[in-house]
Amino acid sequence: MQAITIYNSLTGNKETFVPIEEGKVRMYVCGMTIYDFCHLGHARVMVVFDIVTRYLRHLGYEVTYVRNITDIDDKIIARANENQEDIQDLTARFTALMHEDAAALGILAPDQEPRATTSMDQIIAMIATLIEKDYAYQGANGDVYYVVSRFEHYGQLSGKRIEDLRAGERVAIDESKRDPLDFVLWKAAKPGEPSWHSPWGDGRPGWHIECSAMSTQCLGAHFDIHGGGMDLKFPHHENEIAQSEAATGEHFVNYWMHNGFVKVDEEKMSKSLGNFFTVREILQRYRAEEVRYFILASHYRSPLNYSQENLDNSKAALTRLYTALRGLSVVAPDPNECSYTDAFHAAMSDDFNTPEAIAVLFDIAREINRHRDTADKEAQRLGGLLRQLGGVLGLLQSEPEVFLREVAGSAGAADAGLSDAAIDELIARRLQARADKDWAEADRIRDELDALGILLEDGATGTSWRRK
Repeated sequence: MQAITIYNSLTGNKETFVPIEEGKVRMYVCGMTIYDFCHLGHARVMVVFDIVTRYLRHLGYEVTYVRNITDIDDKIIARANENQEDIQDLTARFTALMHEDAAALGILAPDQEPRATTSMDQIIAMIATLIEKDYAYQGANGDVYYVVSRFEHYGQLSGKRIEDLRAGERVAIDESKRDPLDFVLWKAAKPGEPSWHSPWGDGRPGWHIECSAMSTQCLGAHFDIHGGGMDLKFPHHENEIAQSEAATGEHFVNYWMHNGFVKVDEEKMSKSLGNFFTVREILQRYRAEEVRYFILASHYRSPLNYSQENLDNSKAALTRLYTALRGLSVVAPDPNECSYTDAFHAAMSDDFNTPEAIAVLFDIAREINRHRDTADKEAQRLGGLLRQLGGVLGLLQSEPEVFLREVAGSAGAADAGLSDAAIDELIARRLQARADKDWAEADRIRDELDALGILLEDGATGTSWRRK
């Protein structure tokens, strides 16, 4: 099986990937806290680890992919109260909307999707183990806290030192905590909030313990890959390591992967800056495949800069690739053809370098265009290869004619109400005019279509069209 290198956030180095169990990969990714629509940051996490899953499976690995749902949290409770809505109704509604957004972006469903509220037995059991091992205690306020100072390797993921954290900590005096750095594992019940029974009284879990309990329940105490956004590196993932390793006595995760932040016109995306975009807002202007391409055009560890220009460039790039496939009767690629496939694998096996892999797709498209005039088997074979490798990235699986004719949010023909059938009728009239050698009428029809945003392409097999 082809060697893969992964940048391990735990060590700060690219490392050759060696699975715990040969031929199998167990991967956990922190999912959404369900109280609002998915935004572009959520989309990036889902697309990035969808690509990791797809590529590992493409290489022949048996992948178990777990992505959790946090369905009980301070923000969820606040939003439900704000909406005067039952918490379960709120989380069910936004879970369904998240699944719709993920499906639109071509994201494969995870193999398991555990939820905090259905994992309460595992959460309580892990907290009980931590208390038994003196890594946790119950404060005077009824909350249960993790003893950060007891865990020798705290800060190994983020590079932070306990001494520095304590020196910079600004916390009001809380007699319930032994140390300002200790974090909550179990929150004592408050009036009007949902709660569950536990040995420490009714309450609900802290955020960090949820992922430790769900990941180890689904994948075991020690698994291959843990992923999520860069914003989760500290304190969430740092706390996961501390909890999990203290509870199980085993090394938690071999490879930590974190995708970069999302920026909007070079500024960090945030609601306070008014540059916050949901997936649904973006899909009103761009097709889902264009958004997916836009995300993959940047390396997953790099910042992703959202701008209309970058999305327009993604639209244009996909148009070029689909144009290369247009009209081809593609055939299965020759298994002995190695050059493009090897280049694609080399890019993806180098820490999932999707920009370099996409560059290979354009190399293939250029070669298709070089052979197109002869309509030979080489172009058809290369077309099959382009679709096959594009499929590894979740791209180029639509029919070229359909993609090229349907431009989301385009002006011109769509706004003018010109249907596909009406366009075909005008093209037929133009062809008849050309057959009658009425060149003025043929040119007039072409100009009319051009003004409506329809581009005609005359070829040996006839005239095709696409929206600009």
